[in-house]
Amino acid sequence: MKASIVLLFIVSSFALRVEGRDFYQLKIYHLKTERQSALLDDFLEHAYLPALHRAGVSKVGVFKPIAKPETDGERLVYVFIPYSSYDQFAAMDDRLQRDKLYQRAGKAYLSASYDQPPYERIETILLNAFADSPHVQAPNLTSPKSERVYELRSYEGPTEAYYRNKVEMFNKGDEIGLFKRLGFNAVFYGEVIAGSRMPNLMYLTTFENKQSRDEHWDAFGKDAYWKQLSARPEYQNNVSRNQQIFLYPTDYSDL
Repeated sequence: MKASIVLLFIVSSFALRVEGRDFYQLKIYHLKTERQSALLDDFLEHAYLPALHRAGVSKVGVFKPIAKPETDGERLVYVFIPYSSYDQFAAMDDRLQRDKLYQRAGKAYLSASYDQPPYERIETILLNAFADSPHVQAPNLTSPKSERVYELRSYEGPTEAYYRNKVEMFNKGDEIGLFKRLGFNAVFYGEVIAGSRMPNLMYLTTFENKQSRDEHWDAFGKDAYWKQLSARPEYQNNVSRNQQIFLYPTDYSDL
C-alpha cells in the first residue's frame, strides 16, 4: 500500500502574532564544503549579524554541532534570531534589501553564482516564545565559547492535544521554573508554529562545559519536584519524540 501525503498550506496570522512575546526564527544552513563554511561564516559575521543589530535585533546566536553529523559529511550551522514581534520579522527582508552596508559587506555571499552556491539548502523554523518565558535570555556563562555546551531540544507530541499538554507542563506545571532553579541558563522556550516536525516545541539550555551539562541533568532527574511533576496523570505520554542536538557558539555569536 502506498503511503499517502496530505499537504495543507494554512498558517494563521493569529498564530504568528502573540502580543508581549518574542517571535523566533531558527535558520539551519546545510553545507557540503569548506569553501561554503568559510563564505557563510564571513557573511554572518561581517554582514548579516551587523545588519540585524542595526535593525534593532540583538542576542543573535550562531552555533555549530559539537559532534559531526552522520549525514555524508554534511555541515550544519544554526542561526537563532529573536525578534520582538512577528511584524519585525516580516519586515526584515525588505529592510535588508535597502541596507547598503549589508549589501556591500555580504556581496560574495549574496551574489554567489548558481554553480558555486554558498550552501546546499536552508531550513527555517518559526516559533512563538512560551507564555511563562516570553523573551530571549542571554546565558550567564564565563567559560571560553569553544568549551560551552548548548543543548537544543525538540519535543514532538503524538497529537496536537498532547503537544499543548506538554507546553502547559512547562508553563502551568512550572517546568520552566524548575530549569531556572537548577541553573540551566535557558536561552529560549518556543512553540513551533512552522517547521518540518510538528506538533513540536523547542528550547535551548546552556552550560559551561560537558561536565556541567551532565551534572545539571543528573540533578534534574533526582529533583523531588520533577519526580512529582512527571508522575502526574494529566502529563503522561505527551512526548512522542525527543531530539537532542549539542552545539557550541561561534566566536562572533551574540549568545
